[in-house]
Amino acid sequence: MLLVLGLVCFTVFMLVLEWIRADLIALLVIVVIGITRLVPVEQLFEGFAGNAVISLIAVMIMGAGLDRTGVLNKTASFILRLAGGAEARLRFLINAVAGGLSSILQSQALAALFVPVVGRVSARTGVPLKRLLLPMACCILAGTNTTMISNSPLILLNDLILSANRNLPPGAQTIETFKLFAITPIGIPLLIAGLLFFALFTRRLLPVEDEGQDATASRTETYFSEVYGIDGDVVEVTVTAESPLVGMSVAEAEALRNAPLILAIKNGNESRLAPPADLMIWVGTVLGVLGKRDAVNDFAANNLLTVRTRLAHFGDMFNPTRAGISEAVVPPNSRFVKKVVGDLRMRKRYGVSVLAVYRGEEVFREDVRKLTLMPGDTLVLHSLWRDLAQAAEDHDIVVVTDYPKAEQRPGKIRYALLFFALAMGLGLFTDLKLSIAMLVGAVGMLLSGVLNMEEAYASINWKTIFTLACLIPLGWAMDSTGAAAWMAQEILVYCGDWPQWALQACVALLALFFSQVVSNVGATVMMVPMAINIALASNGNPSVYALIVAISTSNSFIIGSANPVLTIIAGPGGYRARDLIRVGIPLTLLMLVVLLISVNLVFGTR
Repeated sequence: MLLVLGLVCFTVFMLVLEWIRADLIALLVIVVIGITRLVPVEQLFEGFAGNAVISLIAVMIMGAGLDRTGVLNKTASFILRLAGGAEARLRFLINAVAGGLSSILQSQALAALFVPVVGRVSARTGVPLKRLLLPMACCILAGTNTTMISNSPLILLNDLILSANRNLPPGAQTIETFKLFAITPIGIPLLIAGLLFFALFTRRLLPVEDEGQDATASRTETYFSEVYGIDGDVVEVTVTAESPLVGMSVAEAEALRNAPLILAIKNGNESRLAPPADLMIWVGTVLGVLGKRDAVNDFAANNLLTVRTRLAHFGDMFNPTRAGISEAVVPPNSRFVKKVVGDLRMRKRYGVSVLAVYRGEEVFREDVRKLTLMPGDTLVLHSLWRDLAQAAEDHDIVVVTDYPKAEQRPGKIRYALLFFALAMGLGLFTDLKLSIAMLVGAVGMLLSGVLNMEEAYASINWKTIFTLACLIPLGWAMDSTGAAAWMAQEILVYCGDWPQWALQACVALLALFFSQVVSNVGATVMMVPMAINIALASNGNPSVYALIVAISTSNSFIIGSANPVLTIIAGPGGYRARDLIRVGIPLTLLMLVVLLISVNLVFGTR
């Protein structure tokens, strides 16, 4: 028992100092446990094949599949349409959608995927990123308490309960584990509390400069102008039988007065991005053009074109996961130097449209096709990301814009949603273990081509997996050696006469404290066995006490380094420690109160 307690203190000390990586510390812990035989050697590595670890791997793979098919980008577009430019509504929608998705997607992966989505929303609406990212991250953490698959402490909880069952004293009743949605009645009030908290106090807690700036000043129509100096939005127009464009080439149409840039074309059933200059336009041809909406409407009226209010034909093609605007520099050794842009035939050769050229402090937007390129010129391009990557392989241009290097598969979105829903259904309505149910969804996505095996391996956060799997035996050792029971008895010496809600609050506060100094996984591993023993000794419900620990370690909002989700958003949002403290302390206290009330209403005081 003394050896286990010493190992716990050593683990906490090393995780706080961060002299060694957390996953390496966890590996050291499992080696020490094996050498000292605190856990039987044949059980030592069961954590790697445990229900918690396999479930987390499967959830990570499914999350990558949903991202690869563009689910989150569709979500961002949906948020923008509903918000209508109002900052308060936009904040609430982002928080609600992210918090809702966090009930079914792993929290760290969701936060990483949502940062660029929220960045685009901020750029297109003018709402400060500082007032969007931290509330979103906190609502993600609150929403993870809705199911048992969204964060590591809750995924680990059932395994720790099963371990505690093996060490129960004679005559003690077996502790019940939790089904997939068993904690939903607790998670929903926590998420609602988080949404209301930020709806009421975001502006006070996260003030920014230029407070009076209109959030709707920068809309989608001016996004290209602000970022790249190009005015407009993508609009679909259809060529009628009376239009003078019939029989013209793309180059001739673009040479017309006040003509917008033609980024895509659809003749019959064939659609393509960056149409070649010599491609002909016929009756019924659909053009995807870039320009100010008023200017496009005027051009369409003058040339007898029909304007569509939305992207009916090119919506998938212009999906940000597949295509977009980028910047590329012409290096001195490029074959493009001293060549005319039109002669390079970049649309035909690479499928890339040149929208503008930057040279020094001068921007060329008109007659770009007639411009002779020089070393150091910056080209503003529009293309499929796949075509851009192929164009960059010749090293005639150096792409300086970060863009998705991996192939996006929006056509597989139905398979991704189908197998994700199947996994959720199996976890909810059958008696299959959670790990098997989640693996059904992950394997289904792999077999249907949503992901390949290399992409699946890359989607797994192996640092999280190793940390989780290696610390599980520490929890077992605390149980089997009696260290957890001893700690519980010492606490009850001072708190034995307290009512159940007060003991629960004490356990929750201890869990919150440990989660600030070590990882949430480490805090859960150390606290769950002790909480179960406190419940048994005080005639409380051990399942409830274990659940309070897991949720409390998940709701860690105060120190960025203590929670991976906060670490992910801290840099992009420009948050300082005082920002996290100003938001985290009142939010943590609110969540603690809501948690204790919800738990006792749902499960009772026993």
